[in-house]
Amino acid sequence: MKRFHVHVSVDDLDESVRFYSALFAAGPSVRQSDYAKWMLDDPRINFAISTHRQPVGVNHLGFQVDSGEELRGLNAQLLAADSQLVQENEQACCYARSDKYWVTDPTGIAWETFHTLGNIPVYGEDTPVFNHGASAVPVQNQASTGKSACCVPAE
Repeated sequence: MKRFHVHVSVDDLDESVRFYSALFAAGPSVRQSDYAKWMLDDPRINFAISTHRQPVGVNHLGFQVDSGEELRGLNAQLLAADSQLVQENEQACCYARSDKYWVTDPTGIAWETFHTLGNIPVYGEDTPVFNHGASAVPVQNQASTGKSACCVPAE
């Protein structure tokens, strides 16, 4: 079963946690100094905020799935939407390790479809796949740039 995912970049995490906790009538299920996440069932959403991304605003949208099989099953659908699909395996980001597919919509909004494999104790150093919200073209991966920074826009 899919869960809708929204990741918003914020400049004041404490004030944003206060606002979203009041809005959702629930505190975050994960709270770190630079990140918070709500796993809500009504509506079924994985809503995350962090101070790692700029510009402030919607960073990316997506779907979280419950299994690797379900993720692989979405491959053809995602390729039909965007032939520049980028696959990442066991990526560390947002205090979790996940398998992911990334596509962008025609306006340049990045869409992440992922299956979480487990939690990790750090935010992570994921390869920036898309210039989140600013480009419909994948950015170079870590292997070609030698840089790593979890989920941040390309310079």
